[in-house]
Amino acid sequence: MTDEVRVRIDSDGDLVTARAEGRAMAERLGFPRPDPTLIATAISEIARNIVAYAGAGEIILAPFEDANRYGMIVTAVDAGPGIRDVEAALRDEFSGRGGLGLGLPGARRLMDDFELQSDAEHGTKVTMTKWRYRDELARVREERRRRA
Repeated sequence: MTDEVRVRIDSDGDLVTARAEGRAMAERLGFPRPDPTLIATAISEIARNIVAYAGAGEIILAPFEDANRYGMIVTAVDAGPGIRDVEAALRDEFSGRGGLGLGLPGARRLMDDFELQSDAEHGTKVTMTKWRYRDELARVREERRRRA
């Protein structure tokens, strides 16, 4: 995808870059407040998990569009040891390191779609999407722009 943004995650400092890139893309795509902040927060949570549990990985941000809606797809990948119990990791009370355990469940609550794949051989991949639905006025404006 041409507008895709990739942010390498190696340290806590990279979280700031990933958050900023996510917020900027959400604003460019026209997400209303507070969605850019929610998306940035979700990105921060999964990027923090990459640093804490895998050591390194990548956040990939990509716009998505179909006839009735816009979207922003956030993919986080790492080659870490994987999550032994994915169901438990998605529960609010779970914490793998003795923290509050708000990372993955919190990110899932902030986004519209959330998918997690993890195993010891391939690491972890989190795919999250936030949607923005087009109203009739937006569709008419786009049609006029195409005709002009």
